[in-house]
Amino acid sequence: MSQFKSAEEAEAAGKYVRKVRSFVKREGRLTKGQAAAIERYWPKMGLELEQGRLDLAQVFSNSNPVTFEIGFGMGYSLVTMAQQAPERNFIGVEVHEPGIGACLMAAGDAGVDNLRVFNEDAVLVLEHCIADAALDRVQIFFPDPWHKKRHHKRRIIQPEFIEKLVVKLQRGGILHLATDWQNYAEHMLEVLNNNPKLKNLSASDDYVERPSNRPKTKFEQRGERKGHGVWDLMFEVL
Repeated sequence: MSQFKSAEEAEAAGKYVRKVRSFVKREGRLTKGQAAAIERYWPKMGLELEQGRLDLAQVFSNSNPVTFEIGFGMGYSLVTMAQQAPERNFIGVEVHEPGIGACLMAAGDAGVDNLRVFNEDAVLVLEHCIADAALDRVQIFFPDPWHKKRHHKRRIIQPEFIEKLVVKLQRGGILHLATDWQNYAEHMLEVLNNNPKLKNLSASDDYVERPSNRPKTKFEQRGERKGHGVWDLMFEVL
């Protein structure tokens, strides 16, 4: 920003300026393998806020539809999806650095080249890097349920956030959510049903069966063995 006299001047020229914010990345402890994967694969697969609004066709060198996943954890299911759908492009956003390393390691081992990742807050990525109507699909699987009632306001699925996602999705695009907390599933359903720009794809106007393109995570399989339920929601942008 040295050529600008102020942050305001830089922003007026279309340059991204990092602001102080309450969000703090979860750094965690990297394994040697994760650190090596970041060093090796980040130059090709990593995306930065400072790049500003992305031309996704240029990022992937093709015009394939883009799936955008928020909070991919260690990334194993995201890598599997990218590997099984080479006709699609995938962007994952995660704030946990060991998860970034694990995802890049798995992608490298699998030879996946249709995946890019952000180590950032999804709200900032959407605001600064993703153009309106640029995404074909957005998926959020097993977000933190904040199960105590007094913490429900911290849940990521809120009307304002869903509106931000809808704007970034193309008409006919899909918003796919999944949770293993029934109370959160009911909250998600209420929020999505109240958005007039979304249509529930469930035949029963509530939840759908797990689509075949969403791999079961180890966490999910462990929960099922204990009798825990999982709720998938799929809505289409009108």
